[in-house]
Amino acid sequence: MLDGTLQVPAYFITLHVDHYTEITGHVMNQPQNIEHYASVSDDIFIDTGATDPVYPEIYQRLSGFDLGSTNAWTRGQPFDFYRRMREESPVMWSRARKPASGFWSVSRYEDVKHVELNPNVFSSQRGSMNMAVLPPSGKADRLMYAAHNSLINLDADVHRDLRLQQSEFFFPKYVETLKERVGKKIDELLDNMEREGPEVDFAKMFSTELPMFTLCEMLGVDEQDRPDIIKWMHYLELAPQFLTHPFRMFMAEPMFLFRFNQMLEDMFNYGERVMADRIKNPRQDLLTVIANATLDGKPLSQNYLDGSWLLIIFAGNDTTRNSLSGTIRLMTEFQQQRQMVIDDPSLIERMSHEALRMTSPVMHMRRTATQDTEIAGQRIAENEKVIMWYGAANRDPSVFPNPDVFDLTRDNVEKHVAFGHGVHRCLGNRIAQMQLKMAYERILERFPNIHWTGKQKIEPIILVHAISSLHVNLYGKGAKRPTQVAVPG
Repeated sequence: MLDGTLQVPAYFITLHVDHYTEITGHVMNQPQNIEHYASVSDDIFIDTGATDPVYPEIYQRLSGFDLGSTNAWTRGQPFDFYRRMREESPVMWSRARKPASGFWSVSRYEDVKHVELNPNVFSSQRGSMNMAVLPPSGKADRLMYAAHNSLINLDADVHRDLRLQQSEFFFPKYVETLKERVGKKIDELLDNMEREGPEVDFAKMFSTELPMFTLCEMLGVDEQDRPDIIKWMHYLELAPQFLTHPFRMFMAEPMFLFRFNQMLEDMFNYGERVMADRIKNPRQDLLTVIANATLDGKPLSQNYLDGSWLLIIFAGNDTTRNSLSGTIRLMTEFQQQRQMVIDDPSLIERMSHEALRMTSPVMHMRRTATQDTEIAGQRIAENEKVIMWYGAANRDPSVFPNPDVFDLTRDNVEKHVAFGHGVHRCLGNRIAQMQLKMAYERILERFPNIHWTGKQKIEPIILVHAISSLHVNLYGKGAKRPTQVAVPG
């Protein structure tokens, strides 16, 4: 989700970025005599540690699932719990682990849209998109600054201005220029899977690779640098696992913390070097636009430059990557819908939208109340956090009848909020939809019986439904690789 946020939780950043400074001694190298646009992190609202809301709760707090526990999400999204939230507590308060503050959860479709469509009341900038913003450690918390200072964490005119400066790379005309390259990459990835089959890890061999390739093409990342981008993404995604199961992670990768901090240094050094080069030697790519962007006539600080390119790389692939894997799962579970698409490929676009609704790859976003307000009769105090649960909204039966059924014939398949809604609707949704459509066309053409074996791994991440492993048989349940038989002439 390009207008999304980095996958590394703020609490991990706060706890561990001080080790980065100690080990690397690296600080930002930005000229001090240039006035830059003020960073969001300079005026961000820090969690107070509040355990209870200011105003009385009119809906009960439900038990049965801990929305704030990373480990709870490794079993997938809690759709039964979402249903209870919608029916019993559509605006529900949840406590968080200290020192983080509690938060309000919004689960009904119309309430989520209400929050999205009122950015003056529900701010992205006041408290960032992270579920928690903890006090700074007093050191150069550069990764935290990068997470806070990016497009998704801006409000009003500055958000619109920065979004417009990047928008050329997300218009249909540019999307068309990518199609040939994306098509060749899809064929290459399918060839690789066929060589490794019949059983392969679809998430690793296809879902991860395709959006990373596309984003690197858009940004203008040189071919020799792309393996580093993939490696950095891997380490950033391991961060929540280290936090959830530190001992297990230590036993599996004893050098993880040291390597993680070395990775941070390499990643930020690369970003500084590339941005400096794009200012001196501009190209026709998105990195050049980011490097030369301005707000209120002022250049962006290094915090913004870090946040901008990392946002594209590490958040830009979430929707596409996890929707690809989630759709293969759904096609296995709903065979009749798959056959409809095989019989009539023109239905692929509808299938893609319905799969986005069912999968809801980006599971939540946060806003912060700028004033006392109300949602569904519940009073919300200024500076309290409001979390929108997209997976709950996308299965609201008042909008999507029989919401747990994968049905590409719905008359409102495009009404899902998988890309968000309003001013922060995913800037890259056209890029995502182009990749999904082309991928499904070619997958079903070559492997019409592709079958999820039931084996998968979902990472302990609250922000996205992160399917890091999904085993499939390319030729059907328990099938072997077909053998080619020479036919006499």
